[in-house]
Amino acid sequence: MYKSIIKPLLFLFTPEKAHKIVAALLKFPFAGPVMKWYFNFQDPTLQTKFAGLQFKNPVGLAAGFDKDAEMVDDMSNLGFGFIEIGTLTPLGQAGNPKPRLFRLPQDEALINRMGFNNKGVDAAIDKLKKIRSKNLIIGGNIGKNKLTPLENAIDDYKICFTKLHDHVDYFVVNVSSPNTPNLRQLQDKKPLTEILLGLMELNAQRTVQKPIFLKIAPDLTDQQLDDIIEIVLHTKIAGVVATNTTILREPLTTPKADIETLGAGGLSGKPVRERATEVIRFLHQRSQGKIPIIAVGGIHCATDAIEKLEAGASLVQLYTGFIYEGPALIKQINKAVKIHRKNS
Repeated sequence: MYKSIIKPLLFLFTPEKAHKIVAALLKFPFAGPVMKWYFNFQDPTLQTKFAGLQFKNPVGLAAGFDKDAEMVDDMSNLGFGFIEIGTLTPLGQAGNPKPRLFRLPQDEALINRMGFNNKGVDAAIDKLKKIRSKNLIIGGNIGKNKLTPLENAIDDYKICFTKLHDHVDYFVVNVSSPNTPNLRQLQDKKPLTEILLGLMELNAQRTVQKPIFLKIAPDLTDQQLDDIIEIVLHTKIAGVVATNTTILREPLTTPKADIETLGAGGLSGKPVRERATEVIRFLHQRSQGKIPIIAVGGIHCATDAIEKLEAGASLVQLYTGFIYEGPALIKQINKAVKIHRKNS
């Protein structure tokens, strides 16, 4: 029904408008119970212990879909085992000018240059305080404000970490978005180590410590990935989220002229599946399995998810695949994981 009726209707609207329509529809009376009955598949065998947390299933919603924690209960009804909100910044910001989100239906992909648009960390906390869902793991994806100089970026990450600490179960440090000017420079060894050690120091001061993950770009070289492994092991953060969107435009079947017209931004969806898996496999093998990994990138079917798990990930996240395939994808993956675990 989603792919034959709902998606074609939603695709008549701009992506951001369609997103608002979906958010509104999911809050209709009785929408929650219906979605939960039809899509939500849970099973004891799906429970996953990861980074000291107990996940009811290994399929999560990636950051970017619910930036301001306004749809957590709705997404939980659909069967997600965990929700990652954000990317959040200390102050609310409008993001980049519209249009800034584009579909590439021929490739089942998206190009976005949103620019960390969000209402700010305090607004998200107000929403988090009202969440009703039980046994749902919530992650906080944090970044820096656009106008914050790179040399002061650590301050923004610390502000978000401190304010969110009591309201989320884990953190993801986002230094890999291509849509905030110069942000990816923070992936360099020195500034990245400084940020992560600073957050780990704050974490150590807390009675309850929260796992901290690093979200990385798929465009890193093998040498840069080796640096990431060294940094993760040195700082003792919980692990890595692999991967963010890519600035590359290969392989795409959408005409080159159309792609150039859309302009800059991060590419997600089917075209990044292979590279995301390569990065996961590289990190897992090179670290000898010492780095816990959350996989995201190009997961459009259950086979894609199993591929990520076999490459070395423990959890998977959906974004673009969720938009193209619909909520049934969550159930399909969870059923496949159940079978995969039974046969392993």
